[in-house]
Amino acid sequence: MSRILALWRTAIGKKVAMAVTGVLLVLFLISHMISNVTIFIDPKHLDDYAAWLRSFGPLLWVARLGLLAVAVIHIVAAWQLTQMARAARPAGYSRHERAVSTYASRTMRWGGVLILVFLVYHILHYTTGSVHPDFHHGEVGRNLIVGMQSVPVAMFYAVTMVGLGFHFWHGTWSVFQTLGANHPAWNRTRRVVTVLLTLLVAGGFLLIPLGALFGVLTWPPR
Repeated sequence: MSRILALWRTAIGKKVAMAVTGVLLVLFLISHMISNVTIFIDPKHLDDYAAWLRSFGPLLWVARLGLLAVAVIHIVAAWQLTQMARAARPAGYSRHERAVSTYASRTMRWGGVLILVFLVYHILHYTTGSVHPDFHHGEVGRNLIVGMQSVPVAMFYAVTMVGLGFHFWHGTWSVFQTLGANHPAWNRTRRVVTVLLTLLVAGGFLLIPLGALFGVLTWPPR
């Protein structure tokens, strides 16, 4: 345990923690996205999926708490790395070298803040129903579509999914680098995998608010 704590106190330890928790979050996002897009086939598929998850009883809460712990570790490591970077160069740079960075990397921290705000709203919107205009317990597909009928809400979800895409893109690229998959012979494959995962996850989630905005998803279904 002392060795783990000692590693955690170092920058490389925090980067490894971010990489490992990032991989776990990616796996969760992929599964969550796949379940969500089934709404385009039949909203009842989401109801059945939610019922299946609830059938695990206390194990579902174990999974939720584990996911929460992973997210907290990821956020804390990111925040502490930011503080360490600022302490290392308190004066900052006189100008940014944009040629050696990407828009995604330069907005990584703000993207993280946006996603954190979104998660709080998302839980209040679809999990507790506190800010949902007409929440029906257990009717997940209906709740998702009705919640997206508000144009500002759908636009907020759409903008956040674009932000998630940038965050996901740079984060996935960094995970490969942190875990040692950084070699000229692999970088092309690494880039392709990063782009495909970003399009799969962020693009899949983005389809839902866009579907609501353009009338593809309506309640009751057409």
